[in-house]
Amino acid sequence: MAVELLKIRANFQITLPPAVRRAVQAKIGDTLLVQVTQDGCIVLKPVAIIDKSQAYFWTKRWQTGESEAEEELRTGRIREYDSMRHLESDIASE
Repeated sequence: MAVELLKIRANFQITLPPAVRRAVQAKIGDTLLVQVTQDGCIVLKPVAIIDKSQAYFWTKRWQTGESEAEEELRTGRIREYDSMRHLESDIASE
């Protein structure tokens, strides 16, 4: 765990030391969530901002479907078709 001392500079800015940046793989432009705990600790947590148009992917419902699809692929419960006609025929027969 990286432990460092920081100084607050003009405009209340701080610089993350190299060891801390490496530990969290921080890059210029990354976003950090800042929290103050009840006992007065400041917590910085790297976060990813998700584009609104992609937010559906991270919903519980979508992730459940993704997990189910991954399991079907892993266990070989998939079918391949050489034409749309064969696919439609298989769907109609179910």
